[in-house]
Amino acid sequence: MALKTFRPLTPSQRFKALPSFEEITKSKPEKSLTEIKHRTGGRNNVGRKTARHRGGGHKKRYRIIDFKRSRRDITAEVIAIEYDPNRSARLCLLQYTDGEKAYILAPAGITVGTKVAAGEQVEPSLGNALPLKSIPLGLALHNIELTPGRGGQIVRSAGSQAILSNREAGYALVKMASGELRKINEECYATIGQVGNVEHMNVSSGKAGRSRWLGIRPQTRGMAMNPVDHPMGGGQGKSKGGGGRHHPMSPWGQLSKGFKTRQKRKASDRFIIQRRKKK
Repeated sequence: MALKTFRPLTPSQRFKALPSFEEITKSKPEKSLTEIKHRTGGRNNVGRKTARHRGGGHKKRYRIIDFKRSRRDITAEVIAIEYDPNRSARLCLLQYTDGEKAYILAPAGITVGTKVAAGEQVEPSLGNALPLKSIPLGLALHNIELTPGRGGQIVRSAGSQAILSNREAGYALVKMASGELRKINEECYATIGQVGNVEHMNVSSGKAGRSRWLGIRPQTRGMAMNPVDHPMGGGQGKSKGGGGRHHPMSPWGQLSKGFKTRQKRKASDRFIIQRRKKK
C-alpha cells in the first residue's frame, strides 16, 4: 500500500497524506455479511457522556468478520480486498468451495485468487490459520487467540505482527510488537503473516474536517483553560500549569506520563515472561 501526497495549493493539502486504496478491488461490502452499527456519541445507557471528544461522523455498517476461522480444513479463495470503516486493517472476502462467503483480516501481500484455509494440518503459508503448536518458529503472526476457541483478540490492527519465538510445556512464547514476551496456550489459533495496510501509521488527515468525518470531536488543551477547569490551567501567559512547572495530567488529576495504570496482581501477569520495552 502506498500513500498519496498533494501539492500544497490549499492549507489542508499541505501536510495531507492519504491511502491510495490501490489494493481495494471491491467498493461495496457484501450485504449479507454486514449489520447495523448504532452510534453512542460517547454516551452510556443513561445518556451521560463517558467518552469525551466523540460524536457525529459518517454513517457506517459493521462488517461481520470471522475472527475464529470457524470453517476448518476447507479451502477458500480470496475474491476481493475491501475497505472497512470500522478498523485500520483491510478485509479479504473469502468464498468457500460450497459457495459460503466470509470476511477475514487481509494480510500484507495477499492478492485476489489466493487460496487460504484453517486447520491443524494446513500448510503454514500466508493467510492460513493454524494452532500455535503447528506453526514453525520464527514466523510472523496476527489475529491470535488468547483462549482456545474464543477467536483472535490481539494483533489485529494495520501493520501489526507478532513473532512465534519458542514453545514449552504446552505454551507458545510469542513476542509482541511492543517487545512483550507472552505465553499463550499452544492450542490457540493464529493466522500467518503481517496485517496489511502497513503505511496506515503515516497517514496525515491534513484538516480538522476529516477527523469530524471519523467521529472525532475537537479537544481543548488543558493549558489553555482556567485553573477552575483543569489542573494545568491558568498562569500569566503560556505557563506550565498555573505559573509553576506542572506534570501533564488529566482533568481529574491522573498523571498522563509515566504513571502505571495496569491493575496490580492481575491474573494474566503469570503469562507475561518479559514486560514491554521501555521508551
